[in-house]
Amino acid sequence: MQIGDLYFSFTNPSLFMLLTLSLVLLLVHFVTKKGGGKSVPNAWQSSVELIYDFVPNLVNEQIGGLSGNVKQRFFPCISVTFTFSLFCNPQGMIPYSFTVTSHFLITLGLSFSIFIGITIVGFQRNGLHFLSFSLPAGVPLPLAPFLVLLELIPHCFRALSSGIRLFANMMAGHSSVKILSGSAWTMLCMNDLFYFIGDLGPLFIVLALTGPELGVAISQAHVSTISICIYLNDATNLHQTG
Repeated sequence: MQIGDLYFSFTNPSLFMLLTLSLVLLLVHFVTKKGGGKSVPNAWQSSVELIYDFVPNLVNEQIGGLSGNVKQRFFPCISVTFTFSLFCNPQGMIPYSFTVTSHFLITLGLSFSIFIGITIVGFQRNGLHFLSFSLPAGVPLPLAPFLVLLELIPHCFRALSSGIRLFANMMAGHSSVKILSGSAWTMLCMNDLFYFIGDLGPLFIVLALTGPELGVAISQAHVSTISICIYLNDATNLHQTG
């Protein structure tokens, strides 16, 4: 689609993000279609309840100094981010699928938007005093310019580090499995006894990597969510301990 000088394309990331959204909504609708879950939950209901209960517990553990009502305001954003990563990351393990979070622009856009939101929360919570995160209390005045610079640079790099970490882990692991799978399939299809026997090595490596790679895909959603909670705690409590 073209509007003036702007081009809008429905790409693979757009398709699989739409499929992820549809899958999550379908799962939640399937569990709650009769006005609520069953008193004795089945496997699907247990998985939805586990995802739903995980985020509030994480928020309560990682963010201190706030009342329960204030913490609950962060629940929708953190829950959506966790669910999005949890369903997007393992998609690359399915043949002929696409891993949305293996594209740096997707993870960078996600991390930048979260960083901007956390910065806004910090200013809303602390006003201009939020800028004091770059200058800890009790610092000698001659050292203040250097410490402000040293604190400001890593704070701004949080917007990059979250996106780079998620992108790098998804890209590296999924690429390794894809390369070894392609090698094993090529050797298997060469109609040669030598290559057929040698194919067992890459095949066993692929099978051995499948489980750990699936664990990495799930754990990265957890790590990303913990990072968001830690950044929120820093923004709301500044130099105080939780």
